[in-house]
Amino acid sequence: MPGVHFSLRMSEPELETRVTEELAALVEHLVPEVFAFVPVPEDEPPEAERTPERARALAHLHLLTHIQQAALRLEAGTAHEAARAGAGYPQIGRASGLTRQGARRRWPGLSTPTADPDPSTGDPDDDRP
Repeated sequence: MPGVHFSLRMSEPELETRVTEELAALVEHLVPEVFAFVPVPEDEPPEAERTPERARALAHLHLLTHIQQAALRLEAGTAHEAARAGAGYPQIGRASGLTRQGARRRWPGLSTPTADPDPSTGDPDDDRP
């Protein structure tokens, strides 16, 4: 079975740390560009608990949710690109930390000649690229 055809220059834990650090820096950079923070009125009762810290944390969470969805879209597009380039489910699975079957479940239809993402096309048991 052919390999993945790339090798890491760092360990998996180092990669995880690096990606997390870079993503945190991206979020810190984007939050002020994306969100406007409304000052808490001085006469607002304390039980409302609208604090700048809470607003900032919720803005980060909201942005990270969008980043997660974008990553999933990019992941799916890249899986289809890999299939169009000739990679099969075994290679796509290994590159994405999945088994061949896991990759097939996540991205059905990659084995079709056009790498059509529509799960209603293609033979679900066909493991060819």
